Amino acid sequence: MGMMKLFRIRGGVHPQGRKSLSAGEAIRDLPLPELLHIPLQQHIGQAAEAVVKKGELVKKGQLIAIAQGRISSPIHAPTSGEIVALGRYVAPHPSALPGRTITLRPDGLDAWAELPAPLDPFTCEPAAIAKRVAECGVVGMGGATFPSAVKLDLGQRYTLHTLIINGAECEPYLTCDDRLMREQAADVIDGVRIISRALGVKRAVIAVEGNKPEAIDALTHAAQGLDDVIIQKVPARYPMGSEKHLTQTLLGKETPARGLTAEIGAIVHNVATALAVRDAVRLGRPLISRIVTVSGEAMHNPGNFRVAIGTPIQHLIDFVGGFKVDPERLLLGGPMMGQPLADLRAPIVKGTNGVLALAGLHAQTSGQQGPCIRCASCVDACPCGLVPLEMAGAIRKENMDMATKSGLMDCIGCGSCAYVCPSNIPLVQYFNYAKGKITQTQRAEHKQKETKRLAEARSERMERIAQAKREAMAKRKAEQARQKAEAVTHEDKVSA
Repeated sequence: MGMMKLFRIRGGVHPQGRKSLSAGEAIRDLPLPELLHIPLQQHIGQAAEAVVKKGELVKKGQLIAIAQGRISSPIHAPTSGEIVALGRYVAPHPSALPGRTITLRPDGLDAWAELPAPLDPFTCEPAAIAKRVAECGVVGMGGATFPSAVKLDLGQRYTLHTLIINGAECEPYLTCDDRLMREQAADVIDGVRIISRALGVKRAVIAVEGNKPEAIDALTHAAQGLDDVIIQKVPARYPMGSEKHLTQTLLGKETPARGLTAEIGAIVHNVATALAVRDAVRLGRPLISRIVTVSGEAMHNPGNFRVAIGTPIQHLIDFVGGFKVDPERLLLGGPMMGQPLADLRAPIVKGTNGVLALAGLHAQTSGQQGPCIRCASCVDACPCGLVPLEMAGAIRKENMDMATKSGLMDCIGCGSCAYVCPSNIPLVQYFNYAKGKITQTQRAEHKQKETKRLAEARSERMERIAQAKREAMAKRKAEQARQKAEAVTHEDKVSA
Protein backbone atom coordinates (compact mmCIF):
# COMPACT_ATOMS: atom_id res chain seq x y z
CA MET A 1 0.00 0.00 0.00
CA GLY A 2 1.43 3.34 -1.00
CA MET A 3 1.80 6.11 1.53
CA MET A 4 1.92 9.02 -0.90
CA LYS A 5 1.00 12.51 0.24
CA LEU A 6 -2.29 13.42 -1.45
CA PHE A 7 -3.20 16.91 -2.64
CA ARG A 8 -6.64 18.43 -2.49
CA ILE A 9 -8.50 19.24 -5.70
CA ARG A 10 -11.11 21.95 -5.84
CA GLY A 11 -14.79 21.37 -6.55
CA GLY A 12 -16.37 18.00 -7.24
CA VAL A 13 -19.52 16.40 -5.80
CA HIS A 14 -20.55 13.30 -3.84
CA PRO A 15 -23.37 11.62 -5.79
CA GLN A 16 -24.95 8.47 -4.30
CA GLY A 17 -22.77 5.53 -5.37
CA ARG A 18 -25.56 2.98 -6.04
CA LYS A 19 -22.75 0.46 -6.72
CA SER A 20 -24.14 -2.24 -4.40
CA LEU A 21 -26.60 -3.26 -7.15
CA SER A 22 -23.79 -4.97 -9.12
CA ALA A 23 -20.56 -4.78 -7.05
CA GLY A 24 -21.10 -8.23 -5.52
CA GLU A 25 -21.69 -9.91 -8.91
CA ALA A 26 -18.65 -11.77 -10.31
CA ILE A 27 -17.78 -11.26 -13.98
CA ARG A 28 -19.65 -13.71 -16.23
CA ASP A 29 -19.23 -14.46 -19.93
CA LEU A 30 -22.19 -13.35 -22.01
CA PRO A 31 -23.23 -15.96 -24.63
CA LEU A 32 -22.78 -14.82 -28.24
CA PRO A 33 -25.77 -13.31 -30.06
CA GLU A 34 -26.95 -14.45 -33.52
CA LEU A 35 -25.26 -11.46 -35.18
CA LEU A 36 -22.40 -9.17 -34.14
CA HIS A 37 -22.48 -5.60 -35.51
CA ILE A 38 -18.93 -4.24 -35.33
CA PRO A 39 -18.64 -0.47 -36.00
CA LEU A 40 -15.54 0.81 -37.82
CA GLN A 41 -15.50 3.90 -35.57
CA GLN A 42 -14.83 2.70 -32.02
CA HIS A 43 -12.03 5.09 -31.13
CA ILE A 44 -11.07 8.74 -31.19
CA GLY A 45 -9.50 9.57 -34.58
CA GLN A 46 -10.10 8.19 -38.04
CA ALA A 47 -12.43 5.24 -38.59
CA ALA A 48 -10.83 1.91 -39.52
CA GLU A 49 -11.08 0.60 -43.10
CA ALA A 50 -12.63 -2.85 -43.69
CA VAL A 51 -10.31 -5.48 -45.22
CA VAL A 52 -12.90 -8.29 -45.49
CA LYS A 53 -15.61 -8.99 -48.06
CA LYS A 54 -19.21 -10.14 -47.71
CA GLY A 55 -19.34 -13.94 -47.55
CA GLU A 56 -15.78 -14.25 -46.22
CA LEU A 57 -15.16 -16.69 -43.35
CA VAL A 58 -13.08 -15.30 -40.49
CA LYS A 59 -11.50 -16.68 -37.34
CA LYS A 60 -11.60 -15.22 -33.82
CA GLY A 61 -8.99 -12.48 -33.44
CA GLN A 62 -8.50 -12.08 -37.21
CA LEU A 63 -7.91 -8.53 -38.48
CA ILE A 64 -11.09 -7.30 -40.21
CA ALA A 65 -10.41 -3.53 -40.43
CA ILE A 66 -7.10 -1.66 -40.53
CA ALA A 67 -6.22 1.65 -38.86
CA GLN A 68 -6.23 4.80 -40.99
CA GLY A 69 -3.62 7.42 -40.12
CA ARG A 70 -1.70 7.97 -36.89
CA ILE A 71 -4.67 8.41 -34.54
CA SER A 72 -6.69 5.32 -35.40
CA SER A 73 -7.03 1.71 -34.34
CA PRO A 74 -7.53 -1.66 -36.10
CA ILE A 75 -10.54 -3.91 -35.41
CA HIS A 76 -10.56 -7.72 -35.09
CA ALA A 77 -13.22 -10.43 -35.32
CA PRO A 78 -14.69 -11.11 -31.84
CA THR A 79 -15.39 -14.75 -32.79
CA SER A 80 -15.21 -17.07 -35.80
CA GLY A 81 -17.97 -16.93 -38.41
CA GLU A 82 -19.10 -15.40 -41.70
CA ILE A 83 -19.12 -11.76 -42.74
CA VAL A 84 -22.75 -11.28 -43.77
CA ALA A 85 -22.82 -7.52 -44.41
CA LEU A 86 -20.69 -4.42 -44.82
CA GLY A 87 -22.91 -1.37 -44.63
CA ARG A 88 -24.46 1.10 -42.24
CA TYR A 89 -26.00 0.12 -38.91
CA VAL A 90 -27.35 2.01 -35.89
CA ALA A 91 -24.42 3.36 -33.84
CA PRO A 92 -24.17 3.55 -30.01
CA HIS A 93 -24.59 7.33 -30.07
CA PRO A 94 -27.37 9.60 -28.73
CA SER A 95 -28.42 10.34 -32.33
CA ALA A 96 -28.72 6.59 -33.15
CA LEU A 97 -27.71 7.56 -36.70
CA PRO A 98 -26.20 4.67 -38.68
CA GLY A 99 -22.43 4.33 -39.00
CA ARG A 100 -20.20 2.10 -41.14
CA THR A 101 -20.38 -1.41 -39.68
CA ILE A 102 -19.21 -4.98 -40.35
CA THR A 103 -21.86 -7.60 -39.51
CA LEU A 104 -20.60 -11.06 -38.52
CA ARG A 105 -22.66 -14.23 -38.03
CA PRO A 106 -20.92 -16.40 -35.39
CA ASP A 107 -20.49 -20.08 -36.35
CA GLY A 108 -20.51 -21.26 -32.72
CA LEU A 109 -17.01 -22.77 -32.96
CA ASP A 110 -15.22 -19.73 -31.47
CA ALA A 111 -12.07 -20.91 -33.31
CA TRP A 112 -9.00 -18.67 -32.90
CA ALA A 113 -6.96 -17.34 -35.81
CA GLU A 114 -3.18 -17.66 -35.63
CA LEU A 115 -2.12 -14.94 -33.22
CA PRO A 116 1.19 -13.05 -33.18
CA ALA A 117 3.87 -14.73 -31.04
CA PRO A 118 4.00 -13.72 -27.35
CA LEU A 119 6.54 -11.03 -26.45
CA ASP A 120 8.68 -10.95 -23.32
CA PRO A 121 7.99 -7.34 -22.26
CA PHE A 122 11.09 -7.14 -20.05
CA THR A 123 13.63 -8.22 -22.68
CA CYS A 124 12.13 -6.79 -25.90
CA GLU A 125 12.59 -3.19 -27.02
CA PRO A 126 10.04 -0.76 -25.47
CA ALA A 127 9.01 0.27 -29.02
CA ALA A 128 8.01 -3.35 -29.72
CA ILE A 129 5.44 -3.15 -26.90
CA ALA A 130 3.84 -0.03 -28.40
CA LYS A 131 3.83 -1.65 -31.86
CA ARG A 132 2.10 -4.78 -30.51
CA VAL A 133 -0.48 -2.70 -28.60
CA ALA A 134 -1.24 -0.78 -31.82
CA GLU A 135 -1.59 -3.99 -33.87
CA CYS A 136 -3.98 -5.47 -31.28
CA GLY A 137 -6.36 -2.50 -31.44
CA VAL A 138 -6.06 -1.52 -27.77
CA VAL A 139 -7.73 1.79 -26.92
CA GLY A 140 -8.40 3.63 -23.64
CA MET A 141 -11.16 1.64 -21.94
CA GLY A 142 -12.21 4.18 -19.34
CA GLY A 143 -14.52 5.66 -21.99
CA ALA A 144 -12.21 8.04 -23.87
CA THR A 145 -11.10 5.34 -26.39
CA PHE A 146 -7.87 7.11 -27.36
CA PRO A 147 -5.54 4.65 -29.19
CA SER A 148 -3.25 3.41 -26.38
CA ALA A 149 -0.12 2.94 -28.51
CA VAL A 150 0.00 6.69 -29.24
CA LYS A 151 0.19 7.31 -25.47
CA LEU A 152 2.90 4.64 -25.10
CA ASP A 153 5.08 6.54 -27.59
CA LEU A 154 4.95 9.75 -25.50
CA GLY A 155 7.99 8.59 -23.52
CA GLN A 156 10.12 9.57 -26.52
CA ARG A 157 8.74 13.14 -26.62
CA TYR A 158 8.42 13.98 -22.92
CA THR A 159 10.45 13.35 -19.76
CA LEU A 160 8.15 11.05 -17.81
CA HIS A 161 8.53 9.89 -14.21
CA THR A 162 5.14 8.45 -13.17
CA LEU A 163 2.57 6.10 -14.68
CA ILE A 164 -0.84 6.62 -13.07
CA ILE A 165 -3.35 3.79 -13.39
CA ASN A 166 -6.92 5.00 -13.00
CA GLY A 167 -8.88 2.55 -10.86
CA ALA A 168 -11.00 5.32 -9.32
CA GLU A 169 -14.23 4.40 -11.17
CA CYS A 170 -15.92 7.43 -9.64
CA GLU A 171 -19.19 7.28 -11.63
CA PRO A 172 -22.21 5.92 -9.72
CA TYR A 173 -23.48 2.40 -10.64
CA LEU A 174 -20.35 1.30 -12.57
CA THR A 175 -18.48 -1.67 -11.06
CA CYS A 176 -16.70 -3.30 -14.05
CA ASP A 177 -13.24 -1.96 -13.07
CA ASP A 178 -13.84 -2.83 -9.40
CA ARG A 179 -14.62 -6.48 -10.30
CA LEU A 180 -11.66 -6.61 -12.68
CA MET A 181 -9.26 -5.44 -9.95
CA ARG A 182 -10.72 -7.94 -7.47
CA GLU A 183 -10.71 -10.92 -9.84
CA GLN A 184 -7.61 -10.37 -12.01
CA ALA A 185 -5.35 -8.29 -9.77
CA ALA A 186 -2.14 -10.16 -10.75
CA ASP A 187 -2.82 -9.71 -14.49
CA VAL A 188 -3.63 -6.02 -13.97
CA ILE A 189 -0.32 -5.51 -12.07
CA ASP A 190 1.52 -7.36 -14.88
CA GLY A 191 -0.10 -5.04 -17.45
CA VAL A 192 0.85 -1.98 -15.37
CA ARG A 193 4.52 -3.07 -15.27
CA ILE A 194 4.46 -3.70 -19.06
CA ILE A 195 3.15 -0.14 -19.66
CA SER A 196 5.84 1.25 -17.28
CA ARG A 197 8.50 -0.56 -19.32
CA ALA A 198 7.11 0.81 -22.62
CA LEU A 199 7.15 4.36 -21.21
CA GLY A 200 10.51 4.01 -19.44
CA VAL A 201 9.14 5.19 -16.07
CA LYS A 202 10.42 3.94 -12.73
CA ARG A 203 7.20 4.31 -10.74
CA ALA A 204 3.59 3.27 -11.28
CA VAL A 205 0.74 4.36 -8.99
CA ILE A 206 -2.59 2.51 -9.09
CA ALA A 207 -5.18 4.92 -7.67
CA VAL A 208 -8.35 3.33 -6.28
CA GLU A 209 -11.17 5.14 -4.48
CA GLY A 210 -11.57 4.26 -0.80
CA ASN A 211 -15.04 2.79 -1.42
CA LYS A 212 -13.43 -0.31 -3.05
CA PRO A 213 -11.61 -1.99 -0.13
CA GLU A 214 -11.70 -5.49 -1.72
CA ALA A 215 -10.02 -4.19 -4.91
CA ILE A 216 -7.36 -2.38 -2.84
CA ASP A 217 -6.66 -5.57 -0.83
CA ALA A 218 -6.44 -7.75 -3.98
CA LEU A 219 -4.03 -5.33 -5.70
CA THR A 220 -1.92 -4.87 -2.54
CA HIS A 221 -1.57 -8.65 -2.25
CA ALA A 222 -0.67 -9.01 -5.97
CA ALA A 223 1.91 -6.18 -5.76
CA GLN A 224 3.76 -7.57 -2.72
CA GLY A 225 7.52 -7.41 -3.15
CA LEU A 226 7.35 -4.99 -6.10
CA ASP A 227 9.12 -1.69 -5.47
CA ASP A 228 7.95 -0.06 -8.68
CA VAL A 229 4.16 -0.36 -8.10
CA ILE A 230 2.29 1.67 -5.45
CA ILE A 231 -1.36 0.97 -4.59
CA GLN A 232 -2.83 4.30 -3.49
CA LYS A 233 -6.22 4.89 -1.87
CA VAL A 234 -7.79 8.18 -3.03
CA PRO A 235 -10.92 9.95 -1.71
CA ALA A 236 -14.27 8.80 -3.12
CA ARG A 237 -15.23 12.02 -4.81
CA TYR A 238 -16.54 12.74 -8.29
CA PRO A 239 -14.78 13.43 -10.77
CA MET A 240 -11.69 11.75 -9.22
CA GLY A 241 -11.42 9.62 -12.39
CA SER A 242 -10.71 12.65 -14.61
CA GLU A 243 -7.07 12.18 -15.60
CA LYS A 244 -6.02 15.77 -14.92
CA HIS A 245 -7.64 15.77 -11.46
CA LEU A 246 -6.27 12.36 -10.54
CA THR A 247 -2.79 13.56 -11.54
CA GLN A 248 -3.22 16.71 -9.45
CA THR A 249 -4.41 14.66 -6.42
CA LEU A 250 -1.35 12.38 -6.61
CA LEU A 251 1.39 14.76 -7.75
CA GLY A 252 0.13 18.16 -6.60
CA LYS A 253 0.74 19.62 -10.07
CA GLU A 254 -1.83 21.12 -12.39
CA THR A 255 -1.81 20.15 -16.07
CA PRO A 256 -1.50 23.23 -18.33
CA ALA A 257 -4.78 24.37 -19.90
CA ARG A 258 -5.52 22.27 -22.98
CA GLY A 259 -2.21 20.45 -22.39
CA LEU A 260 -1.32 16.83 -21.72
CA THR A 261 -0.49 15.29 -18.33
CA ALA A 262 2.76 14.21 -20.07
CA GLU A 263 3.87 17.85 -19.88
CA ILE A 264 4.16 17.47 -16.09
CA GLY A 265 5.76 14.01 -16.34
CA ALA A 266 2.78 11.68 -15.91
CA ILE A 267 0.76 9.38 -18.16
CA VAL A 268 -2.68 8.04 -17.14
CA HIS A 269 -4.13 4.69 -18.27
CA ASN A 270 -7.26 2.89 -17.10
CA VAL A 271 -7.04 -0.49 -15.25
CA ALA A 272 -8.98 -2.29 -18.02
CA THR A 273 -6.52 -0.85 -20.57
CA ALA A 274 -3.64 -2.30 -18.49
CA LEU A 275 -5.25 -5.76 -18.74
CA ALA A 276 -5.81 -5.36 -22.51
CA VAL A 277 -2.13 -4.36 -22.92
CA ARG A 278 -1.07 -7.45 -20.95
CA ASP A 279 -3.22 -9.75 -23.13
CA ALA A 280 -1.84 -8.17 -26.31
CA VAL A 281 1.81 -8.49 -25.27
CA ARG A 282 1.83 -11.77 -23.34
CA LEU A 283 -0.79 -13.68 -25.41
CA GLY A 284 -0.92 -11.81 -28.72
CA ARG A 285 -4.66 -11.33 -28.18
CA PRO A 286 -6.39 -8.34 -29.78
CA LEU A 287 -9.08 -6.33 -27.97
CA ILE A 288 -12.28 -8.20 -28.95
CA SER A 289 -14.34 -8.15 -25.74
CA ARG A 290 -14.75 -5.97 -22.67
CA ILE A 291 -16.36 -6.02 -19.23
CA VAL A 292 -19.65 -4.14 -19.03
CA THR A 293 -21.74 -3.30 -15.94
CA VAL A 294 -25.48 -3.80 -16.47
CA SER A 295 -27.30 -1.99 -13.67
CA GLY A 296 -30.02 0.38 -12.52
CA GLU A 297 -33.26 0.11 -10.53
CA ALA A 298 -35.23 -0.88 -13.64
CA MET A 299 -32.90 -3.81 -14.53
CA HIS A 300 -33.93 -7.32 -13.45
CA ASN A 301 -30.57 -8.89 -12.53
CA PRO A 302 -27.75 -6.32 -12.47
CA GLY A 303 -24.26 -7.73 -12.98
CA ASN A 304 -20.88 -7.52 -14.72
CA PHE A 305 -20.38 -9.34 -18.01
CA ARG A 306 -17.54 -10.06 -20.41
CA VAL A 307 -19.18 -9.07 -23.70
CA ALA A 308 -17.96 -9.59 -27.28
CA ILE A 309 -17.55 -6.29 -29.15
CA GLY A 310 -20.49 -5.84 -31.53
CA THR A 311 -23.09 -7.54 -29.27
CA PRO A 312 -26.46 -5.73 -29.58
CA ILE A 313 -27.41 -4.09 -26.27
CA GLN A 314 -30.86 -5.73 -26.52
CA HIS A 315 -29.16 -9.17 -26.27
CA LEU A 316 -27.41 -8.10 -23.05
CA ILE A 317 -30.64 -6.76 -21.52
CA ASP A 318 -32.56 -9.93 -22.52
CA PHE A 319 -29.88 -12.06 -20.85
CA VAL A 320 -30.39 -10.36 -17.46
CA GLY A 321 -34.15 -10.85 -17.72
CA GLY A 322 -35.12 -7.50 -19.23
CA PHE A 323 -36.64 -4.61 -17.30
CA LYS A 324 -38.55 -4.86 -14.00
CA VAL A 325 -40.35 -1.61 -14.79
CA ASP A 326 -40.23 0.69 -17.78
CA PRO A 327 -36.94 2.60 -17.44
CA GLU A 328 -37.28 6.37 -17.31
CA ARG A 329 -33.68 6.79 -18.51
CA LEU A 330 -31.50 4.44 -20.55
CA LEU A 331 -27.80 5.27 -20.55
CA LEU A 332 -24.56 4.05 -22.06
CA GLY A 333 -21.88 4.69 -19.44
CA GLY A 334 -22.41 6.31 -16.04
CA PRO A 335 -25.24 8.67 -15.03
CA MET A 336 -22.92 11.71 -14.83
CA MET A 337 -21.09 11.54 -18.17
CA GLY A 338 -22.90 8.71 -19.97
CA GLN A 339 -24.84 9.18 -23.19
CA PRO A 340 -28.59 8.64 -23.61
CA LEU A 341 -29.23 5.30 -25.31
CA ALA A 342 -31.61 5.90 -28.20
CA ASP A 343 -31.85 2.40 -29.73
CA LEU A 344 -31.37 -0.99 -28.07
CA ARG A 345 -30.19 -2.51 -31.36
CA ALA A 346 -26.96 -0.48 -31.00
CA PRO A 347 -23.86 -2.61 -30.33
CA ILE A 348 -21.40 -2.71 -27.42
CA VAL A 349 -18.11 -1.08 -28.49
CA LYS A 350 -14.60 -0.89 -27.00
CA GLY A 351 -15.50 2.14 -24.87
CA THR A 352 -18.83 0.87 -23.43
CA ASN A 353 -18.35 0.41 -19.68
CA GLY A 354 -21.99 0.36 -18.63
CA VAL A 355 -25.62 -0.07 -19.70
CA LEU A 356 -27.95 1.54 -17.16
CA ALA A 357 -31.75 1.48 -16.87
CA LEU A 358 -32.76 4.05 -14.25
CA ALA A 359 -36.17 4.46 -12.65
CA GLY A 360 -37.72 6.37 -9.77
CA LEU A 361 -35.83 9.15 -8.00
CA HIS A 362 -32.50 8.17 -9.55
CA ALA A 363 -33.83 8.75 -13.06
CA GLN A 364 -34.80 12.33 -12.39
CA THR A 365 -32.24 14.40 -14.21
CA SER A 366 -34.19 17.44 -13.24
CA GLY A 367 -37.55 18.80 -12.36
CA GLN A 368 -38.85 21.94 -14.02
CA GLN A 369 -36.04 24.18 -15.23
CA GLY A 370 -36.01 27.55 -13.49
CA PRO A 371 -34.07 30.78 -14.03
CA CYS A 372 -30.48 31.09 -12.80
CA ILE A 373 -30.60 32.54 -9.27
CA ARG A 374 -26.84 33.29 -9.30
CA CYS A 375 -26.27 31.21 -6.16
CA ALA A 376 -22.81 30.16 -7.48
CA SER A 377 -23.28 26.50 -6.44
CA CYS A 378 -21.97 25.56 -9.90
CA VAL A 379 -18.85 27.67 -9.33
CA ASP A 380 -18.12 25.84 -6.06
CA ALA A 381 -18.72 22.42 -7.70
CA CYS A 382 -16.62 22.98 -10.85
CA PRO A 383 -13.37 21.00 -10.52
CA CYS A 384 -11.76 23.10 -13.26
CA GLY A 385 -12.24 26.44 -11.51
CA LEU A 386 -14.61 27.79 -14.18
CA VAL A 387 -17.73 29.95 -13.80
CA PRO A 388 -20.44 27.80 -15.45
CA LEU A 389 -23.23 30.35 -14.97
CA GLU A 390 -21.28 32.98 -16.95
CA MET A 391 -20.47 30.50 -19.72
CA ALA A 392 -24.11 29.38 -19.94
CA GLY A 393 -25.26 33.03 -20.06
CA ALA A 394 -22.90 33.75 -22.97
CA ILE A 395 -24.01 30.59 -24.82
CA ARG A 396 -27.69 31.54 -24.41
CA LYS A 397 -26.87 34.76 -26.26
CA GLU A 398 -24.93 32.72 -28.88
CA ASN A 399 -21.80 34.65 -27.83
CA MET A 400 -19.28 31.85 -28.38
CA ASP A 401 -16.24 34.18 -28.14
CA MET A 402 -17.27 35.24 -24.65
CA ALA A 403 -17.89 31.58 -23.63
CA THR A 404 -14.44 30.60 -24.95
CA LYS A 405 -12.80 33.46 -23.04
CA SER A 406 -14.58 32.20 -19.89
CA GLY A 407 -12.78 28.87 -20.31
CA LEU A 408 -15.30 26.74 -22.23
CA MET A 409 -12.54 24.64 -23.82
CA ASP A 410 -11.18 23.71 -20.36
CA CYS A 411 -14.57 22.20 -19.35
CA ILE A 412 -14.29 18.39 -19.02
CA GLY A 413 -18.07 17.88 -19.25
CA CYS A 414 -18.21 16.10 -15.87
CA GLY A 415 -21.71 17.38 -15.01
CA SER A 416 -20.89 18.43 -11.41
CA CYS A 417 -22.36 21.89 -12.08
CA ALA A 418 -25.67 20.53 -13.42
CA TYR A 419 -25.81 18.05 -10.50
CA VAL A 420 -25.81 20.82 -7.87
CA CYS A 421 -27.87 23.42 -9.75
CA PRO A 422 -31.04 24.19 -7.72
CA SER A 423 -32.73 25.57 -10.86
CA ASN A 424 -32.16 22.33 -12.80
CA ILE A 425 -30.40 24.15 -15.65
CA PRO A 426 -28.89 21.57 -18.06
CA LEU A 427 -25.49 23.29 -18.01
CA VAL A 428 -23.51 20.44 -19.61
CA GLN A 429 -25.86 20.39 -22.61
CA TYR A 430 -25.18 24.11 -23.08
CA PHE A 431 -21.43 23.49 -23.02
CA ASN A 432 -21.57 20.49 -25.36
CA TYR A 433 -23.76 22.48 -27.76
CA ALA A 434 -21.29 25.38 -27.70
CA LYS A 435 -18.26 23.12 -28.25
CA GLY A 436 -20.03 21.55 -31.24
CA LYS A 437 -20.97 24.98 -32.60
CA ILE A 438 -17.38 26.25 -32.25
CA THR A 439 -16.00 23.14 -33.98
CA GLN A 440 -18.55 23.63 -36.77
CA THR A 441 -17.54 27.31 -37.16
CA GLN A 442 -13.84 26.39 -37.18
CA ARG A 443 -14.50 23.73 -39.83
CA ALA A 444 -16.45 26.22 -41.94
CA GLU A 445 -13.64 28.79 -41.61
CA HIS A 446 -11.05 26.15 -42.46
CA LYS A 447 -13.13 25.11 -45.50
CA GLN A 448 -13.47 28.75 -46.57
CA LYS A 449 -9.71 29.32 -46.23
CA GLU A 450 -8.97 26.08 -48.06
CA THR A 451 -11.41 27.01 -50.88
CA LYS A 452 -9.81 30.46 -51.12
CA ARG A 453 -6.33 28.92 -51.15
CA LEU A 454 -7.33 26.43 -53.87
CA ALA A 455 -9.00 29.19 -55.92
CA GLU A 456 -5.88 31.37 -55.62
CA ALA A 457 -3.65 28.42 -56.50
CA ARG A 458 -5.84 27.71 -59.55
CA SER A 459 -5.74 31.37 -60.67
CA GLU A 460 -1.96 31.31 -60.25
CA ARG A 461 -1.70 28.06 -62.20
CA MET A 462 -3.96 29.37 -65.01
CA GLU A 463 -1.91 32.60 -65.11
CA ARG A 464 1.31 30.52 -65.36
CA ILE A 465 -0.21 28.45 -68.19
CA ALA A 466 -1.38 31.61 -70.01
CA GLN A 467 2.05 33.22 -69.53
CA ALA A 468 3.75 30.08 -70.88
CA LYS A 469 1.39 30.15 -73.89
CA ARG A 470 2.15 33.85 -74.52
CA GLU A 471 5.88 33.19 -74.29
CA ALA A 472 5.58 30.19 -76.63
CA MET A 473 3.55 32.30 -79.10
CA ALA A 474 6.09 35.15 -78.96
CA LYS A 475 8.91 32.64 -79.46
CA ARG A 476 7.10 31.09 -82.43
CA LYS A 477 6.49 34.54 -84.00
CA ALA A 478 10.13 35.51 -83.49
CA GLU A 479 11.21 32.21 -85.10
CA GLN A 480 8.85 32.80 -88.06
CA ALA A 481 10.16 36.37 -88.47
CA ARG A 482 13.76 35.08 -88.39
CA GLN A 483 12.99 32.40 -90.98
CA LYS A 484 11.25 35.01 -93.20
CA ALA A 485 14.19 37.37 -92.91
CA GLU A 486 16.58 34.53 -93.81
CA ALA A 487 14.43 33.60 -96.82
CA VAL A 488 14.50 37.23 -98.09
CA THR A 489 18.27 37.44 -97.63
CA HIS A 490 18.66 34.15 -99.54
CA GLU A 491 16.52 35.45 -102.47
CA ASP A 492 18.60 38.67 -102.60
CA LYS A 493 21.80 36.62 -102.82
CA VAL A 494 20.36 34.43 -105.60
CA SER A 495 19.25 37.45 -107.68
CA ALA A 496 22.63 39.12 -107.14
